[in-house]
Amino acid sequence: MRSPFGSLAVIVNPRSGKGRVGAEIPTLERSLSSHGLDHRIVVTSAPGDARRFAAAALDEGHRFLVAVGGDGTVQDVVNGMFREGRTIVDEPVLGVVAANSGCDLVRSFGLPGDTDAACNHLLGDNTYPFDVMKITCSVPDGEQVVRYSHNLAEAGLGGEIARRIARIHRGANGVRRFIAFWSAYARTKTWQVSVDADRGSYEGPAFNVVVANGQFTSGGVRLSPRSFPGDGILDALVFHGPRSNAYTMLPKLFRHGDHIPDPDIGELRAKIRVAVDADRPMPIVAEGEMVGTTPATFQIVPRQILVTL
Repeated sequence: MRSPFGSLAVIVNPRSGKGRVGAEIPTLERSLSSHGLDHRIVVTSAPGDARRFAAAALDEGHRFLVAVGGDGTVQDVVNGMFREGRTIVDEPVLGVVAANSGCDLVRSFGLPGDTDAACNHLLGDNTYPFDVMKITCSVPDGEQVVRYSHNLAEAGLGGEIARRIARIHRGANGVRRFIAFWSAYARTKTWQVSVDADRGSYEGPAFNVVVANGQFTSGGVRLSPRSFPGDGILDALVFHGPRSNAYTMLPKLFRHGDHIPDPDIGELRAKIRVAVDADRPMPIVAEGEMVGTTPATFQIVPRQILVTL
């Protein structure tokens, strides 16, 4: 049986979720077959593979791509859908199988995290046009790079935490984020920032700037609770209170995302773009992947991709 969008090109990152995704490949194969879905599975083995595989699948005539893994894998597949500022095919279709990886995008849509249940959502009979962010930012050699993000980006402390996580040996997985958080907190100073979002703006001190399309990050932290990846709007949160808020707000972030409204957090919304600059470069992370530094712009790319629900 084919889905309404043809055969599925299934792109699996076996290292995602601390290797849990690799262990799910037999379950994935059985579930796809039990649904009678025509599919081809490709497994990544190096950074950038998911992006290359996605672009190649679209060039070969596929329209329906399935990302199996965490948000970094989804981000690579989404980036593989674009070439020269537009999607390679009209309205490519994205399916997401978190496969117990802790993927945050599925939380915004209320999709299941386990493999069998997620495959029930790959039949293609229920889709939703969703937005992505086009991030244009700086890299160390001074060049500008473009990256597409489906979920959420942070500039500042969040970026510095991600940068430090990447430097810590993966064998320390259980404590990597704890170590990175406190190391970044101790060594990061507040920036003087300028944030412009359509008709609203903020200028002044801040230790973190969030630009969000989706709600969740870091395995379930509801950092931008008013965001939804289909409303044509980017939400910018400027954390301009004392740096101690970075940890005193954690209970609210982990509980329900009820940290806003708050006088120490500036809220801006944009239907076109958010521009972020600072007195010194702020590291930028999107879906856990380092993408560059400020100055940066975040533009909404509305409803060019369909996600299966």
